[in-house]
Amino acid sequence: MFGVDLRQVVAGILTLAMFVMLIHMIKRDHFDAVQDKLPGVTDEVSFESGKFDGTHVRKNLGLYKGDADELKACWVKPSDMGVQSEGYVTFSLTNGPEYHISQIADAVIVARSLGATLVIPDIRGSQPGDKRNFEDIYDLDVFMRSMEGVVAVVKNLPDQISTKNIAVVKVPNRVTEDYIATHVEPIYRSKGNIRLATYFPTINMRKAGKKGDTDSVACLAMFGSLELQPEIRDLVDSMVERLKTLSRKTDGQFIAVDLRVEMLDKKGCRPDNDGEKSCYNAQEIAVFLRKIGFNKDTTIYVTESRWDSSLDSLKDLFPKTYTKKAIMPADKKTKFLDSQDSELEKVIDFYISSQSDVFVPAISGLLYANVAGKRIGAGKTQILVPADIQDSSASASNFLSPYVSKKNHFAYSCYC
Repeated sequence: MFGVDLRQVVAGILTLAMFVMLIHMIKRDHFDAVQDKLPGVTDEVSFESGKFDGTHVRKNLGLYKGDADELKACWVKPSDMGVQSEGYVTFSLTNGPEYHISQIADAVIVARSLGATLVIPDIRGSQPGDKRNFEDIYDLDVFMRSMEGVVAVVKNLPDQISTKNIAVVKVPNRVTEDYIATHVEPIYRSKGNIRLATYFPTINMRKAGKKGDTDSVACLAMFGSLELQPEIRDLVDSMVERLKTLSRKTDGQFIAVDLRVEMLDKKGCRPDNDGEKSCYNAQEIAVFLRKIGFNKDTTIYVTESRWDSSLDSLKDLFPKTYTKKAIMPADKKTKFLDSQDSELEKVIDFYISSQSDVFVPAISGLLYANVAGKRIGAGKTQILVPADIQDSSASASNFLSPYVSKKNHFAYSCYC
Protein backbone atom coordinates (compact mmCIF):
# COMPACT_ATOMS: atom_id res chain seq x y z
CA MET A 1 0.00 0.00 0.00
CA PHE A 2 1.09 3.58 -0.64
CA GLY A 3 1.96 5.64 2.40
CA VAL A 4 -0.11 8.78 3.12
CA ASP A 5 1.75 11.97 4.01
CA LEU A 6 -0.26 13.54 6.88
CA ARG A 7 1.00 17.00 5.95
CA GLN A 8 -0.51 16.67 2.44
CA VAL A 9 -3.86 15.64 3.91
CA VAL A 10 -3.92 18.65 6.26
CA ALA A 11 -2.91 21.01 3.42
CA GLY A 12 -5.71 19.63 1.26
CA ILE A 13 -8.30 20.16 3.99
CA LEU A 14 -7.13 23.75 4.58
CA THR A 15 -7.26 24.52 0.85
CA LEU A 16 -10.82 23.21 0.59
CA ALA A 17 -11.90 25.22 3.65
CA MET A 18 -10.43 28.41 2.22
CA PHE A 19 -12.26 27.79 -1.07
CA VAL A 20 -15.60 27.40 0.75
CA MET A 21 -14.96 30.62 2.72
CA LEU A 22 -14.23 32.50 -0.51
CA ILE A 23 -17.56 31.39 -2.01
CA HIS A 24 -19.45 32.68 1.05
CA MET A 25 -17.63 36.01 0.91
CA ILE A 26 -18.63 36.49 -2.73
CA LYS A 27 -22.27 35.65 -1.97
CA ARG A 28 -22.36 38.06 0.96
CA ASP A 29 -21.32 41.05 -1.13
CA HIS A 30 -23.75 40.40 -3.98
CA PHE A 31 -27.09 42.25 -4.20
CA ASP A 32 -29.86 40.01 -5.50
CA ALA A 33 -32.12 42.31 -7.48
CA VAL A 34 -34.70 39.60 -8.11
CA GLN A 35 -35.79 38.55 -4.64
CA ASP A 36 -37.49 41.09 -2.46
CA LYS A 37 -36.35 39.94 0.95
CA LEU A 38 -33.92 37.24 1.98
CA PRO A 39 -31.97 36.71 5.19
CA GLY A 40 -28.48 38.09 4.77
CA VAL A 41 -25.39 38.61 6.84
CA THR A 42 -25.30 41.24 9.55
CA ASP A 43 -23.16 44.30 9.28
CA GLU A 44 -22.15 46.12 12.45
CA VAL A 45 -23.16 49.76 12.47
CA SER A 46 -22.13 52.43 14.95
CA PHE A 47 -24.25 55.60 14.80
CA GLU A 48 -22.68 58.76 16.14
CA SER A 49 -25.82 59.67 18.05
CA GLY A 50 -25.06 56.78 20.40
CA LYS A 51 -28.69 55.71 20.32
CA PHE A 52 -28.01 52.86 17.95
CA ASP A 53 -24.45 51.87 18.92
CA GLY A 54 -23.69 48.23 18.41
CA THR A 55 -26.83 47.39 16.48
CA HIS A 56 -26.70 45.07 13.53
CA VAL A 57 -28.46 45.97 10.35
CA ARG A 58 -29.50 43.14 8.12
CA LYS A 59 -28.51 43.45 4.50
CA ASN A 60 -31.71 43.34 2.49
CA LEU A 61 -30.79 41.69 -0.77
CA GLY A 62 -33.83 43.12 -2.54
CA LEU A 63 -33.16 46.78 -1.77
CA TYR A 64 -32.96 47.79 -5.40
CA LYS A 65 -35.94 45.71 -6.44
CA GLY A 66 -38.90 47.64 -7.75
CA ASP A 67 -38.00 48.12 -11.39
CA ALA A 68 -40.83 46.36 -13.13
CA ASP A 69 -41.11 46.07 -16.87
CA GLU A 70 -41.52 49.51 -18.37
CA LEU A 71 -45.21 50.23 -18.75
CA LYS A 72 -46.79 51.29 -22.02
CA ALA A 73 -48.83 54.41 -22.58
CA CYS A 74 -52.42 53.22 -22.73
CA TRP A 75 -54.39 56.45 -22.73
CA VAL A 76 -56.81 56.88 -25.60
CA LYS A 77 -55.62 59.51 -28.06
CA PRO A 78 -57.77 62.60 -27.51
CA SER A 79 -60.38 63.16 -30.18
CA ASP A 80 -59.62 65.80 -32.80
CA MET A 81 -60.10 69.34 -31.59
CA GLY A 82 -63.45 70.84 -32.43
CA VAL A 83 -64.35 74.26 -33.80
CA GLN A 84 -61.61 76.78 -33.03
CA SER A 85 -62.29 80.24 -31.64
CA GLU A 86 -60.09 83.23 -32.42
CA GLY A 87 -58.68 83.71 -28.95
CA TYR A 88 -55.39 82.76 -27.32
CA VAL A 89 -54.31 81.23 -24.02
CA THR A 90 -50.93 82.34 -22.68
CA PHE A 91 -49.04 81.24 -19.56
CA SER A 92 -45.55 80.85 -18.07
CA LEU A 93 -43.74 77.88 -16.61
CA THR A 94 -42.51 78.67 -13.09
CA ASN A 95 -40.84 77.19 -10.01
CA GLY A 96 -39.11 74.20 -11.61
CA PRO A 97 -39.96 71.10 -13.65
CA GLU A 98 -42.15 69.55 -10.96
CA TYR A 99 -44.49 72.53 -11.50
CA HIS A 100 -43.97 72.70 -15.26
CA ILE A 101 -45.58 69.29 -15.77
CA SER A 102 -48.76 70.33 -13.99
CA GLN A 103 -48.83 73.81 -15.55
CA ILE A 104 -48.52 72.39 -19.06
CA ALA A 105 -51.35 69.92 -18.44
CA ASP A 106 -53.72 72.57 -17.09
CA ALA A 107 -52.99 75.00 -19.93
CA VAL A 108 -53.56 72.36 -22.63
CA ILE A 109 -56.83 71.25 -21.00
CA VAL A 110 -58.10 74.84 -20.75
CA ALA A 111 -57.10 75.79 -24.30
CA ARG A 112 -58.70 72.65 -25.74
CA SER A 113 -61.90 73.16 -23.75
CA LEU A 114 -62.19 76.75 -24.98
CA GLY A 115 -61.21 75.95 -28.57
CA ALA A 116 -58.42 78.52 -28.12
CA THR A 117 -54.90 78.60 -29.52
CA LEU A 118 -52.15 77.88 -26.99
CA VAL A 119 -49.08 80.13 -27.02
CA ILE A 120 -45.75 78.43 -26.21
CA PRO A 121 -44.88 79.53 -22.66
CA ASP A 122 -41.72 81.24 -21.49
CA ILE A 123 -39.94 79.95 -18.39
CA ARG A 124 -39.51 82.17 -15.35
CA GLY A 125 -37.29 81.63 -12.34
CA SER A 126 -37.67 82.78 -8.76
CA GLN A 127 -35.71 86.02 -9.23
CA PRO A 128 -37.13 89.13 -10.98
CA GLY A 129 -36.02 89.24 -14.60
CA ASP A 130 -35.06 85.55 -14.57
CA LYS A 131 -36.72 84.63 -17.84
CA ARG A 132 -35.83 82.27 -20.68
CA ASN A 133 -37.36 80.71 -23.77
CA PHE A 134 -39.16 77.37 -23.68
CA GLU A 135 -36.55 75.80 -25.97
CA ASP A 136 -33.73 76.73 -23.59
CA ILE A 137 -34.83 73.78 -21.45
CA TYR A 138 -37.32 71.71 -23.45
CA ASP A 139 -37.44 70.29 -26.96
CA LEU A 140 -39.84 72.58 -28.83
CA ASP A 141 -40.29 70.25 -31.82
CA VAL A 142 -41.32 67.35 -29.58
CA PHE A 143 -43.89 69.51 -27.82
CA MET A 144 -45.36 70.87 -31.06
CA ARG A 145 -45.67 67.39 -32.58
CA SER A 146 -47.32 65.99 -29.45
CA MET A 147 -50.06 68.64 -29.63
CA GLU A 148 -51.00 68.01 -33.27
CA GLY A 149 -54.74 67.38 -33.50
CA VAL A 150 -55.16 68.07 -29.78
CA VAL A 151 -54.84 71.84 -29.53
CA ALA A 152 -53.65 74.59 -31.89
CA VAL A 153 -50.22 75.93 -30.87
CA VAL A 154 -48.24 78.99 -31.93
CA LYS A 155 -44.81 80.06 -30.80
CA ASN A 156 -45.64 83.73 -30.25
CA LEU A 157 -48.69 85.86 -29.64
CA PRO A 158 -49.61 87.90 -32.76
CA ASP A 159 -48.11 91.40 -32.75
CA GLN A 160 -51.48 93.11 -32.87
CA ILE A 161 -52.48 91.68 -29.48
CA SER A 162 -51.17 93.62 -26.50
CA THR A 163 -50.29 91.61 -23.42
CA LYS A 164 -51.59 94.51 -21.31
CA ASN A 165 -55.14 93.78 -22.43
CA ILE A 166 -55.11 90.07 -21.57
CA ALA A 167 -57.12 89.01 -18.53
CA VAL A 168 -55.30 86.95 -15.91
CA VAL A 169 -57.26 83.92 -14.76
CA LYS A 170 -56.21 81.68 -11.86
CA VAL A 171 -56.99 77.97 -12.16
CA PRO A 172 -56.39 75.18 -9.63
CA ASN A 173 -54.04 72.34 -10.45
CA ARG A 174 -55.93 69.39 -12.04
CA VAL A 175 -58.51 71.83 -13.37
CA THR A 176 -61.84 70.26 -14.35
CA GLU A 177 -64.24 70.91 -17.22
CA ASP A 178 -66.86 72.15 -14.74
CA TYR A 179 -64.43 74.68 -13.28
CA ILE A 180 -63.49 75.90 -16.76
CA ALA A 181 -67.13 76.31 -17.78
CA THR A 182 -68.01 78.23 -14.61
CA HIS A 183 -64.93 80.34 -13.90
CA VAL A 184 -62.82 80.57 -17.07
CA GLU A 185 -65.03 80.48 -20.14
CA PRO A 186 -67.12 83.58 -19.27
CA ILE A 187 -63.95 85.67 -18.93
CA TYR A 188 -62.51 84.23 -22.16
CA ARG A 189 -65.69 84.98 -24.11
CA SER A 190 -65.74 88.50 -22.73
CA LYS A 191 -62.04 89.36 -23.17
CA GLY A 192 -61.09 87.18 -26.14
CA ASN A 193 -57.71 86.19 -24.72
CA ILE A 194 -56.56 85.04 -21.27
CA ARG A 195 -53.38 84.44 -19.33
CA LEU A 196 -53.46 81.42 -17.02
CA ALA A 197 -51.85 81.19 -13.60
CA THR A 198 -52.04 77.75 -12.02
CA TYR A 199 -52.21 77.60 -8.23
CA PHE A 200 -51.86 74.54 -6.02
CA PRO A 201 -54.47 74.38 -3.25
CA THR A 202 -53.37 70.80 -2.63
CA ILE A 203 -50.79 68.47 -4.11
CA ASN A 204 -53.23 66.05 -5.66
CA MET A 205 -51.71 63.49 -8.00
CA ARG A 206 -54.10 60.63 -7.25
CA LYS A 207 -56.13 58.88 -9.90
CA ALA A 208 -59.47 60.35 -10.87
CA GLY A 209 -62.62 58.31 -10.33
CA LYS A 210 -63.41 57.87 -14.00
CA LYS A 211 -61.51 58.20 -17.25
CA GLY A 212 -62.56 60.64 -19.92
CA ASP A 213 -61.26 62.90 -22.67
CA THR A 214 -59.82 65.33 -20.10
CA ASP A 215 -57.76 62.55 -18.52
CA SER A 216 -56.44 61.53 -21.93
CA VAL A 217 -55.37 65.12 -22.60
CA ALA A 218 -53.75 65.35 -19.17
CA CYS A 219 -51.88 62.05 -19.72
CA LEU A 220 -50.53 63.27 -23.05
CA ALA A 221 -49.54 66.68 -21.69
CA MET A 222 -47.88 65.36 -18.54
CA PHE A 223 -46.11 62.31 -19.91
CA GLY A 224 -45.90 62.71 -23.67
CA SER A 225 -45.11 66.36 -24.41
CA LEU A 226 -42.07 67.49 -22.41
CA GLU A 227 -38.57 66.27 -23.25
CA LEU A 228 -35.30 68.00 -22.41
CA GLN A 229 -33.48 69.79 -25.19
CA PRO A 230 -30.37 67.86 -26.36
CA GLU A 231 -27.66 69.72 -24.41
CA ILE A 232 -29.40 69.35 -21.04
CA ARG A 233 -30.49 65.78 -21.80
CA ASP A 234 -26.88 64.82 -22.61
CA LEU A 235 -25.67 66.49 -19.40
CA VAL A 236 -28.19 64.58 -17.25
CA ASP A 237 -27.28 61.32 -19.01
CA SER A 238 -23.56 61.90 -18.40
CA MET A 239 -24.17 62.58 -14.69
CA VAL A 240 -26.30 59.44 -14.36
CA GLU A 241 -23.54 57.42 -16.03
CA ARG A 242 -20.99 58.93 -13.65
CA LEU A 243 -23.10 57.85 -10.67
CA LYS A 244 -23.40 54.33 -12.11
CA THR A 245 -19.62 54.18 -12.55
CA LEU A 246 -19.17 55.19 -8.91
CA SER A 247 -21.55 52.36 -7.92
CA ARG A 248 -19.50 49.38 -9.04
CA LYS A 249 -19.93 47.61 -5.70
CA THR A 250 -23.71 47.79 -6.06
CA ASP A 251 -23.86 46.67 -9.69
CA GLY A 252 -24.13 50.26 -10.95
CA GLN A 253 -27.22 51.04 -8.86
CA PHE A 254 -27.58 54.27 -6.88
CA ILE A 255 -30.03 56.24 -4.74
CA ALA A 256 -31.28 59.77 -5.35
CA VAL A 257 -32.39 61.67 -2.24
CA ASP A 258 -34.36 64.90 -2.59
CA LEU A 259 -32.81 66.79 0.32
CA ARG A 260 -32.62 70.58 0.06
CA VAL A 261 -31.32 72.08 3.28
CA GLU A 262 -32.98 75.48 2.83
CA MET A 263 -36.41 73.80 2.70
CA LEU A 264 -36.11 72.15 6.11
CA ASP A 265 -36.73 75.37 8.05
CA LYS A 266 -39.79 76.39 6.05
CA LYS A 267 -43.33 76.16 7.37
CA GLY A 268 -44.26 73.19 5.18
CA CYS A 269 -41.56 71.09 6.82
CA ARG A 270 -42.72 71.53 10.40
CA PRO A 271 -44.58 68.61 12.04
CA ASP A 272 -48.38 68.97 11.96
CA ASN A 273 -50.65 69.00 15.00
CA ASP A 274 -50.49 65.21 15.19
CA GLY A 275 -46.71 65.23 15.14
CA GLU A 276 -46.57 63.77 11.63
CA LYS A 277 -43.39 64.69 9.77
CA SER A 278 -43.20 65.59 6.09
CA CYS A 279 -39.46 66.36 5.97
CA TYR A 280 -36.31 64.62 7.19
CA ASN A 281 -32.81 65.99 7.66
CA ALA A 282 -29.54 64.37 6.58
CA GLN A 283 -28.94 62.47 9.81
CA GLU A 284 -32.48 61.10 9.86
CA ILE A 285 -32.14 59.96 6.24
CA ALA A 286 -28.79 58.30 7.04
CA VAL A 287 -30.29 56.35 9.95
CA PHE A 288 -33.34 55.37 7.88
CA LEU A 289 -31.23 54.04 4.99
CA ARG A 290 -28.92 52.04 7.25
CA LYS A 291 -31.81 50.53 9.19
CA ILE A 292 -33.51 49.26 6.03
CA GLY A 293 -30.26 47.63 4.95
CA PHE A 294 -28.20 49.94 2.73
CA ASN A 295 -24.49 49.64 3.52
CA LYS A 296 -21.54 52.03 3.36
CA ASP A 297 -20.81 51.17 -0.29
CA THR A 298 -24.14 52.65 -1.40
CA THR A 299 -23.84 55.61 -3.79
CA ILE A 300 -26.16 58.52 -2.98
CA TYR A 301 -26.99 61.61 -5.04
CA VAL A 302 -28.50 64.50 -3.04
CA THR A 303 -30.35 67.39 -4.65
CA GLU A 304 -28.63 70.01 -2.47
CA SER A 305 -26.56 71.87 -5.06
CA ARG A 306 -23.41 72.49 -3.05
CA TRP A 307 -22.03 70.75 -0.02
CA ASP A 308 -23.53 71.89 3.28
CA SER A 309 -22.05 70.94 6.64
CA SER A 310 -25.39 69.46 7.68
CA LEU A 311 -24.83 66.72 5.06
CA ASP A 312 -21.73 65.47 6.92
CA SER A 313 -23.83 63.09 9.03
CA LEU A 314 -25.07 61.43 5.82
CA LYS A 315 -21.56 61.17 4.39
CA ASP A 316 -20.25 59.69 7.66
CA LEU A 317 -22.41 56.61 7.14
CA PHE A 318 -22.41 56.73 3.33
CA PRO A 319 -18.99 58.02 2.16
CA LYS A 320 -20.11 57.86 -1.48
CA THR A 321 -22.56 60.75 -1.17
CA TYR A 322 -22.39 63.36 -3.94
CA THR A 323 -23.92 66.67 -5.00
CA LYS A 324 -24.16 68.07 -8.53
CA LYS A 325 -20.87 69.90 -8.12
CA ALA A 326 -19.01 66.65 -7.45
CA ILE A 327 -20.22 64.74 -10.50
CA MET A 328 -20.89 67.40 -13.15
CA PRO A 329 -18.36 67.53 -16.01
CA ALA A 330 -15.90 70.39 -15.42
CA ASP A 331 -16.69 72.07 -18.75
CA LYS A 332 -20.39 72.38 -17.80
CA LYS A 333 -20.03 73.87 -14.32
CA THR A 334 -19.68 77.48 -15.44
CA LYS A 335 -22.97 77.41 -17.32
CA PHE A 336 -25.03 75.16 -15.04
CA LEU A 337 -23.62 75.81 -11.56
CA ASP A 338 -21.47 78.93 -11.34
CA SER A 339 -24.19 81.06 -12.92
CA GLN A 340 -26.33 80.58 -9.78
CA ASP A 341 -29.18 79.59 -12.10
CA SER A 342 -31.49 77.66 -9.80
CA GLU A 343 -33.92 76.81 -12.62
CA LEU A 344 -31.34 74.73 -14.49
CA GLU A 345 -30.25 73.06 -11.26
CA LYS A 346 -33.85 72.08 -10.48
CA VAL A 347 -34.15 70.50 -13.93
CA ILE A 348 -31.03 68.39 -13.35
CA ASP A 349 -32.29 67.26 -9.93
CA PHE A 350 -35.73 66.32 -11.25
CA TYR A 351 -34.46 64.18 -14.10
CA ILE A 352 -31.69 62.43 -12.13
CA SER A 353 -34.26 61.65 -9.43
CA SER A 354 -36.49 60.20 -12.14
CA GLN A 355 -33.73 57.90 -13.42
CA SER A 356 -32.07 56.66 -10.21
CA ASP A 357 -32.56 53.04 -9.12
CA VAL A 358 -34.07 54.14 -5.80
CA PHE A 359 -35.69 57.49 -4.99
CA VAL A 360 -36.05 58.77 -1.42
CA PRO A 361 -38.07 62.00 -0.99
CA ALA A 362 -36.76 63.58 2.21
CA ILE A 363 -39.22 66.40 1.51
CA SER A 364 -42.86 65.72 0.74
CA GLY A 365 -44.24 67.89 -2.03
CA LEU A 366 -44.83 68.29 -5.73
CA LEU A 367 -41.32 67.16 -6.73
CA TYR A 368 -41.96 63.86 -4.98
CA ALA A 369 -45.39 63.54 -6.62
CA ASN A 370 -44.31 64.30 -10.19
CA VAL A 371 -41.01 62.38 -9.98
CA ALA A 372 -43.13 59.43 -8.83
CA GLY A 373 -45.29 59.82 -11.95
CA LYS A 374 -42.33 59.72 -14.32
CA ARG A 375 -40.79 56.76 -12.47
CA ILE A 376 -44.04 54.77 -12.60
CA GLY A 377 -44.22 55.25 -16.36
CA ALA A 378 -40.63 54.01 -16.69
CA GLY A 379 -41.16 51.02 -14.38
CA LYS A 380 -38.82 52.47 -11.72
CA THR A 381 -41.13 51.93 -8.79
CA GLN A 382 -38.61 51.68 -5.92
CA ILE A 383 -39.68 54.89 -4.16
CA LEU A 384 -39.02 54.69 -0.43
CA VAL A 385 -40.72 57.18 1.90
CA PRO A 386 -38.60 57.86 5.02
CA ALA A 387 -39.80 57.29 8.57
CA ASP A 388 -38.43 57.19 12.10
CA ILE A 389 -37.82 53.46 12.67
CA GLN A 390 -37.85 52.46 16.33
CA ASP A 391 -36.44 48.97 15.86
CA SER A 392 -32.83 48.25 14.92
CA SER A 393 -33.80 47.17 11.39
CA ALA A 394 -36.78 46.96 9.06
CA SER A 395 -37.71 45.79 5.59
CA ALA A 396 -37.50 48.37 2.83
CA SER A 397 -40.77 47.04 1.40
CA ASN A 398 -42.60 48.50 4.42
CA PHE A 399 -41.73 52.01 3.23
CA LEU A 400 -42.72 51.77 -0.42
CA SER A 401 -44.57 54.89 -1.53
CA PRO A 402 -48.38 54.56 -1.34
CA TYR A 403 -48.43 55.94 -4.88
CA VAL A 404 -46.92 52.57 -5.86
CA SER A 405 -48.16 50.13 -3.22
CA LYS A 406 -51.77 51.32 -3.67
CA LYS A 407 -51.35 52.17 -7.37
CA ASN A 408 -53.28 55.37 -6.73
CA HIS A 409 -51.04 57.81 -8.62
CA PHE A 410 -52.59 59.50 -11.65
CA ALA A 411 -49.84 57.89 -13.77
CA TYR A 412 -51.62 54.53 -13.35
CA SER A 413 -54.49 56.06 -15.34
CA CYS A 414 -52.05 56.67 -18.19
CA TYR A 415 -49.84 53.56 -18.20
CA CYS A 416 -50.58 49.86 -18.10
